[in-house]
Amino acid sequence: MTDAQAPAKTGTNPLAPAPEGARTAADVVTPELVAQLTKGVTGSGRTANHTPFTGEKLADLPESTPEDVEKAFEAARRAQAVWEQTPVRQRAAVLLRFHDLILERQAEVLDLIQLETGKARLHAHEEVQAVAVAARHYGRKAPAYLKPKRHTGAVPTLTKVTELRHPRGVVGQIAPWNYPLELSVGDALPAFVAGNAVVMKPDTETCLTALWARDLLVEAGLPAEVFQVVLGEGPVVGPEVVRHADYVSFTGSTRTGREVAQGAAARLVGVSLELGGKNAMLVLEDADIEKAAAGAVRACFSSAGQLCISIERLYVHESIADAFLERFAARTKAMRLGKSLAYGADMGSLVGERQLETVTRHVEEAVEKGARVVTGGVARPDIGPYFFEPTILDGVTEPMAVCAEETFGPVVSIYRFKTEDEAVELANSTPYGLNSSVWTKDGRRGREIASRVRAGTVNVNEGYASAYGSVQSPMGGMKDSGLGRRHGSEGILKYTEAQTIAQQRLLPMAPSMGMDDEKYAAFMSRSLRLMKAFRLK
Repeated sequence: MTDAQAPAKTGTNPLAPAPEGARTAADVVTPELVAQLTKGVTGSGRTANHTPFTGEKLADLPESTPEDVEKAFEAARRAQAVWEQTPVRQRAAVLLRFHDLILERQAEVLDLIQLETGKARLHAHEEVQAVAVAARHYGRKAPAYLKPKRHTGAVPTLTKVTELRHPRGVVGQIAPWNYPLELSVGDALPAFVAGNAVVMKPDTETCLTALWARDLLVEAGLPAEVFQVVLGEGPVVGPEVVRHADYVSFTGSTRTGREVAQGAAARLVGVSLELGGKNAMLVLEDADIEKAAAGAVRACFSSAGQLCISIERLYVHESIADAFLERFAARTKAMRLGKSLAYGADMGSLVGERQLETVTRHVEEAVEKGARVVTGGVARPDIGPYFFEPTILDGVTEPMAVCAEETFGPVVSIYRFKTEDEAVELANSTPYGLNSSVWTKDGRRGREIASRVRAGTVNVNEGYASAYGSVQSPMGGMKDSGLGRRHGSEGILKYTEAQTIAQQRLLPMAPSMGMDDEKYAAFMSRSLRLMKAFRLK
């Protein structure tokens, strides 16, 4: 630990900024790059985005009106009719080429992700990893997910049944600001390979990352018209996307998710929603304390806690709570904050003023009502306008907002428990159910406890990455954390309509061969018993 990183005297800040990199926003976001990335955006107005590192403007951008959104859907519909006819293996090949391109040119997008979100470079790289894995998975597995499937018919040998999968048409996607690569194009990849077009509304403040990914997909072979982008204020552009889409994919807050769901329901179109979370980590009495403390740092403070699946509630068995907290606090105090476009910082910035206000309010209110700041708890304007130290709170109780509300920042509250049943009850004592974490040396015990936690994903001896990175398995929320799943078969089949084609042969599904109704009913009853006996259905 350097002198700059060493614990300082009481009342001063023990965290030090990471070294600065040589590149600047102006070096990365050039007028030429902005012109190239925005040439496909349907927009007749003007808007801008900014970097959290300094608050300065990054780029002037087109802004879409409701009429522009309608035009984007019209263009996407025309293109989708052609794209749907492209053989699925050719569509999948686009994803595999995209996989290679994004790994080759990752430095470009890492700069954009950092400048637009303020996150540390290693946390930006998590997005590259996630998108590459999804592209590889669906590039290889989509033909199997989408191929026609034979099923046993109503009457074996007499009824031939085939299940087909058709694209829904044009998917409307509303993507958030916190993971502008993974939660934009990462979610769109299975929609494209299933034969859909996409009209995406990324958050304006982080749209350059999504537009860069669109440009790369076109380079990989995706027809440009199949991927339309519209920009603008959420309350203006978002409802227009929902109003025109054949299916809606939304990631964001639970409050907005309810509005999106209501809009989709009014039109009887499908919707998938990944919403908020107040995720819990359980550290059992037999856990490896050092590993759990290191895992808690990753789970709580990756992307400055601005991750739907990050941990905000930390439950530790009372017998090891003090030892765990000592190690967790030491690791947290040693974290380096920074805004360098290079590896080295342990945590970056919050995305903007609204997030900083929420984090500050939650911490200050908790302290006023009796909670104790173990470490952190203050903003760092000396580094950048929206930096806030990674913060551990002890003594948090239910009347405090930080106890139940989603903070979505680098703040975690620590609690103690006595029994496994109490720990599970505490983990489940929330309207949310997105992600959880269990730490124990006994893998079987960990999996058993995980199965009792009401969350869409539960990681044993990891915070979130092991479940999220397992892309053959579904990922999504229970309760107020959403509807539907990404990844695996559910992550692609949701973008399709199932069709059953049943061909009846030789005999009809009705009285025939001289049978009257009563004899036909008796014949079918005997047949049903035989089918059960021979396990035919």
